[in-house]
Amino acid sequence: MSEFVLEARDLKVHFPVREGLFIERRVGTVKAVDGVTLRLREGDVLGLVGESGCGKSTLARALLRLIPPTGGTVILDGNDLGELSRGQLRAIRPEAQMIFQDPYASLNPRMTVFDTLAEPMLTHGRVSREGLGRAVAALMEKVGLPAAAVRKYPHEFSGGQRQRIAIARALALKPKLIIADEPVSALDVSVQAQILNLIADLCRHESLTMIFISHDLAVVRHVAKTIAVMYLGRVVEQGPASEVFGNPMHPYTQALLSAAPLPDPALERQRHRIILRGDPPSPMNPPGGCPFHPRCPVAEPRCSAAVPDLRDVRPGRLVACVKA
Repeated sequence: MSEFVLEARDLKVHFPVREGLFIERRVGTVKAVDGVTLRLREGDVLGLVGESGCGKSTLARALLRLIPPTGGTVILDGNDLGELSRGQLRAIRPEAQMIFQDPYASLNPRMTVFDTLAEPMLTHGRVSREGLGRAVAALMEKVGLPAAAVRKYPHEFSGGQRQRIAIARALALKPKLIIADEPVSALDVSVQAQILNLIADLCRHESLTMIFISHDLAVVRHVAKTIAVMYLGRVVEQGPASEVFGNPMHPYTQALLSAAPLPDPALERQRHRIILRGDPPSPMNPPGGCPFHPRCPVAEPRCSAAVPDLRDVRPGRLVACVKA
């Protein structure tokens, strides 16, 4: 067995851009994910951050084979997903589950909570029909919902309660990996805190291996042990959360952290804000060399010559920058 629950090697997802009404022709390629390498051991909680459009959600779907990758390898619990047949892939699906951003869109409005939670367990033979009621009630209790609510439909719950149901569904098959794609961004701030505390408690008590995707640095800091920062389809920095937040090494990470407000007004007034010039480049036409160099405040001529590798600058810290 592999020492990693999940291993992605040089993963790429490119989408063709076509135009033409009657005769389509390819006019370009959107490089949504362009060579990402990640490794997660059992119990790791990786926070994946970056601005909108950097490829976080596309990467999540490619890791679970919800969309086919253009290149690279994804290994889940020792199984190369690219080499599995449809039947083999279906058999391994229970080992990796996803929590989507919008709980109302991800839940079937015609199914009760009981049916929503029971379906995956019955489909994959994880519980007998005699023990189904107890299993569903245990899931509801685990996410802080009353077992008596299992006969209700999704529209009868609040947004936070629906997300709790989505989390319970992800836990139903006891997966080895959970990918949470912006699970609190569609919720009110007060409800966000409740769901974050629930996820943090589950990670601690259930020893979950998780990729937590968000554009909110404060949210990721609350949950993740390790941080990976994405920019234009690439991971530009990765390391322990305390070190990435305390000593960011990539200029893009430094700019992200400088934009996050501090709760102390005195400290907020004193710190230096890094203002990036221009807009993020299009993934259809990325710049040569380092993808961040057109906006980087410390860029040098060599930054436009070649794409920097994501390399170890010290134990546990990976940075894709020639100046790191």
